[in-house]
Amino acid sequence: MADEQRLTVGVPTESFPGEARVALVPATLPSVKKPGMEIVVQTGAGEAAGFLDEAYADKGARILDSRKEVFAAADIIVQVRTFGSNPDKGKGDLDLLRPGQVLVGFSDPLSNAEGISELAKSEVSVFAMELMPRITRAQSMDALSSQATVGGYKAVVLAAGSLPKMFPMLTTAAGTIRPARVFVVGAGVAGLQAIATARRLGAVVEAYDVRPAVKEQVQSVGAKFVELDLDTGEAEDTGGYAKKMDEEILIKQREMMTRVVAANDVVITTAAIPGQPAPVLITGEMVAGMQPGSVIVDLAAERGGNCELTRPDEVVVEHGVTIHGPTNLPATVPFHASSMYSKNVATFLLTLAKDGKVNINMEDQIIRDTLLTRDGEVVHPRIRRSLGLEELTPEVKPAEVPAAPPGELSPAPPAAAPKQPPAPAEPAQK
Repeated sequence: MADEQRLTVGVPTESFPGEARVALVPATLPSVKKPGMEIVVQTGAGEAAGFLDEAYADKGARILDSRKEVFAAADIIVQVRTFGSNPDKGKGDLDLLRPGQVLVGFSDPLSNAEGISELAKSEVSVFAMELMPRITRAQSMDALSSQATVGGYKAVVLAAGSLPKMFPMLTTAAGTIRPARVFVVGAGVAGLQAIATARRLGAVVEAYDVRPAVKEQVQSVGAKFVELDLDTGEAEDTGGYAKKMDEEILIKQREMMTRVVAANDVVITTAAIPGQPAPVLITGEMVAGMQPGSVIVDLAAERGGNCELTRPDEVVVEHGVTIHGPTNLPATVPFHASSMYSKNVATFLLTLAKDGKVNINMEDQIIRDTLLTRDGEVVHPRIRRSLGLEELTPEVKPAEVPAAPPGELSPAPPAAAPKQPPAPAEPAQK
């Protein structure tokens, strides 16, 4: 255990298959150490993301040989994926946790409530980064937005690498090459970043979102907003996420999108509903109507996919169209994805830890809304309901907040449209 007035933060190696990110990077360690926290890092924890042990040591971290040592030394464990979002490989961590310890990271509580219940039995306090409230003070802790930024960028790069065309218009001695056409479905952080990246590569870009309010954001990053005459009612929840629509509306939406999809070379889908399967927006019939060689990148693949033909973590070719179903694109850009996530985590730690102690202040919305378990109990109301548990008393019950799973890539953008895609700190699909 760390000294009573000095908390120790542990950074273990991520165990989820293919997860190359790390929860803290060397550059952010000084901000965490400044208020009196010590950092211990499992050897090799940052190597896959390009951060060597020597870089951590240079910033004052202690390098420990084993995972067991890190868990034993730390008061607070920070991860990209806790056991909740890593139920297979992360199961071994349950034996390493001890009562009173704090666990911070993506936890997938809306899809794996049973896993959160199992974590509660360890009597640890678990904070889910994906439940960060969408308030101004929490913008720099918004890990969903930071990772969505990376996902939106990489989706376009992935599409460009698969498309048998170049994106920009070029006038050459051999003639004029027409620009590729890109259609982005979902104008959250990932969607806006995808639009901006495709535009920088020279593509003609169209975008659609069920929330008409995002039209200005779409236009601000250089795309045409596709307007479908649908009576969707209130399409946005209190947290800025798209709400689930009636099946009748979805059918009408698909019919009207068929023409738009057929006219584009690349379709990038980012539409996700917190805690629910992704809506199917691109049908097999639409795919059949696309030109051979066209590409679809489905960023909602982890939740079933927005395309009917998507297979998670596979690349399939149907009707001559290449369909990518990546479930963890941020991990394919681990250096910057880790750097951005590390900033989110470090800022949260400064809110959580005061005067050398963990301060679980239930009057602080950031603490209250991200807290999943405490003293052996699941305390988040939405998770308790999904487990069939009774409501807790108001004194200890966290506020009900909209939330999204680790794979969420379509939270709403900020109210004021930026000239460039939103930065990681701005409020906005692994």
